[in-house]
Amino acid sequence: MSEIENRTEDGFKDFIGESKALRRVLDDIETVAPTSSTVLIYGETGTGKELIARSLHNLSSRKANAFVRLNCAAIPAGLLESELFGHEKGAFTGAVAQRVGRFELADRGTIFLDEIGEIPLELQPKLLRVLQEREFERLGGMRTLRSDARLVAATNRDLKAMVDEQKFRSDLYYRLDVFPIRVPPLRERAEDIPLLVRRFVQQFSERNNRMIDTILSETMEALIRYHWPGNIRELQNVVERSVIISKGATLMVALDELRADEGLKTNQSCEALQQILNETERTQILRALERSNWVIAGPKGAAARLGIKRTTLQSRMQRLGIRLLRTPVTQSPALPSATSNEADGRVLEWPNRNPPHSDREPELWHPAYA
Repeated sequence: MSEIENRTEDGFKDFIGESKALRRVLDDIETVAPTSSTVLIYGETGTGKELIARSLHNLSSRKANAFVRLNCAAIPAGLLESELFGHEKGAFTGAVAQRVGRFELADRGTIFLDEIGEIPLELQPKLLRVLQEREFERLGGMRTLRSDARLVAATNRDLKAMVDEQKFRSDLYYRLDVFPIRVPPLRERAEDIPLLVRRFVQQFSERNNRMIDTILSETMEALIRYHWPGNIRELQNVVERSVIISKGATLMVALDELRADEGLKTNQSCEALQQILNETERTQILRALERSNWVIAGPKGAAARLGIKRTTLQSRMQRLGIRLLRTPVTQSPALPSATSNEADGRVLEWPNRNPPHSDREPELWHPAYA
């Protein structure tokens, strides 16, 4: 069981991936979640900043209280103060009743301010006050109120550069930047893409009453290589659209759109990309062989578990350097090393042996491998 899977029971069930970049983020969450410190999440659009904020709340002692979210970029500047701190009846035209603000609602809980870099300069001193003094007044009110809300903020902008350009207050910046968490873009954790695709295919197949269990290797390779400027949100949208337009059991992705996009760039070499694909495929094949007691053919064999033909599985094993000896084992052994004795009848894995491709049917990648 992977470290990510072990953490599922501790509130990380919505995080998908095993990359080092993601593990660093989860380590940061585990470190700061039990505290009441302010957290500032940096990350591009679509990287899952709100998911991190919710995890910080759910893993804290405040989880029984409210988690209140506000997108600062979605509220007009003139109404943002009222949203944050509330207002009294008659405070302005249209204020026909008293309104409770987000900080008041989040008392003893967590308030998540997304896109905090969009807060106007004139409102920033009031935000600084509620962070330092834990007190505020409703718009048009005279009574001072208190709020013990923990602040988690997020931004896709460079706040330090905004401070240098005098577009963001330095005192507020340093009050927010107590514990920064930087979320990697999807292109920096490409090894997580197959796992994300599998989850999204299963999710949208069930939602749309489809039976999609196969993805062409060419498709998966293109998805891994793509730059993903919209990050996980864009990948999710692409998979959902692909599930909708797919007519059979194979996921059909409009690869021409990905290739034509200027975002089709990568920081990885072709060798690194192929290594990711090979490692993913090798792991799933070895897992299926172990579960089938190292039997390839038959209704309970590894090929049936993977949903592919026996000849297809054999050709892939040859390409990946996985050799199955004649004598099957009676119990599932640990994965052997390249130095295993052939007489013990185990699967031998030769990572450095990579025979040339032979003519065969198109390679498939299956979401149901695991």
